[in-house]
Amino acid sequence: MTQELQDYATYIASLPRVLAGAAALFRDGEGRVLLVEPNYREGWVLPGGTIESDTGETPRRAARRETLEEIGLDVEPGRLLVVDWSQREGRPPIAAYLYDGGVLGEEQLASIRLQEEELLSWRLVPVDEVETYALGSLGGRILAALAALADGAGAVELENGRRVAP
Repeated sequence: MTQELQDYATYIASLPRVLAGAAALFRDGEGRVLLVEPNYREGWVLPGGTIESDTGETPRRAARRETLEEIGLDVEPGRLLVVDWSQREGRPPIAAYLYDGGVLGEEQLASIRLQEEELLSWRLVPVDEVETYALGSLGGRILAALAALADGAGAVELENGRRVAP
């Protein structure tokens, strides 16, 4: 390896680390939000997970892969609704991408199959109860995504689940 490549590799290794995740926001015909109950943490979450960036995975592909793995639905994500910079003590920041998963029909809902290694259950949650189930910044992220869907605007920038003022 040349000195120039070694210096660049050393430089890259010295940079701060950021985690990245992607999820899909699914609703039913009544507007309720699909949440899943993980077995590894408190609170409910959206189908989604870590972007495997070391393999070249993009946020959009991660949202699709995680949806298939976690609930057994192979759905092409719709438009990007939210990007949330989420910080919490004890871990690096997370850049969270949230895509429109669309409205699921009865047949799709009936075909949901949970990834038993990670998930205990799923449910459709009325919008006014989202923050009761989705703890921390996730509740705000979901509500901001629903607002972006309703107003038809572009993706919303958040910090810790709250809209960033331009």
